[in-house]
Amino acid sequence: MNGNAPSRPERAADTVARHIETLILEGSLRPGVPLLPERELALKLNVSRPTLRDALQSLEKRGFLTSREGKGVKVAQIGATTITDPLIAMLSERSEVADDYLEFRDVVESSAAALAAQRANEPEIQRIKECVLKIEAAHKANNPIEEADADAEMHIAIYEASHNLVILQIMRALSENLRTDVLHNRRRLFAIPYVRDLLRDQHIAIAQAIIDRKPEAAQSAAHEHLSYLRQASREIREAEEKLEISLRRLESGGLSTSKS
Repeated sequence: MNGNAPSRPERAADTVARHIETLILEGSLRPGVPLLPERELALKLNVSRPTLRDALQSLEKRGFLTSREGKGVKVAQIGATTITDPLIAMLSERSEVADDYLEFRDVVESSAAALAAQRANEPEIQRIKECVLKIEAAHKANNPIEEADADAEMHIAIYEASHNLVILQIMRALSENLRTDVLHNRRRLFAIPYVRDLLRDQHIAIAQAIIDRKPEAAQSAAHEHLSYLRQASREIREAEEKLEISLRRLESGGLSTSKS
């Protein structure tokens, strides 16, 4: 076979699949987002419907898309399905991993915030501003659940604004797989008024440093925020452990007919 022979041109379906894959990788198409109906999507991509079907089937086989009869096609929850190692499953079930996870987030998010301050474009700056407005609105409405959700949305926005695709995809995947204990503690924290005030101020400080294009200030603000989350979460766990011990003592560990 001639080593200098030209390679075959890429099929139209492969080109479409690669384009959609790139949009997913860069975060333009987020997990769970529905795609346009087939007719509209084919027009948008300027391809025939058979070519589009071929591309979508290829992406679905590779786990990028999901489809249900009558429900259309959606971007797969890649973050929740790609990291399926038994170690990750074990970590997600262990409360003691929360501190290590927050320490890891501190390292990564401090850098991501600094990168975002350097690299964020105007649409990304606008999204971060919108996240802050959501945080402030939920805070004013005394809605800790919505405030916690807006908090999570802002962190994803910062990952995206860092323009580091590895940070974006790894952190999105980990946040989906390890969120149970961490999210549980976060919502508890948002239920404490003075803590909510402090967390709101910390998020505003991170966002403002990014908006003002101050990488060092953004890195410092993110580090302060994650350090506080680690300390507060640690105190919650320690208080719960002490309470559980006290209750066991009152019940003699549940293994005796007598009470302490």
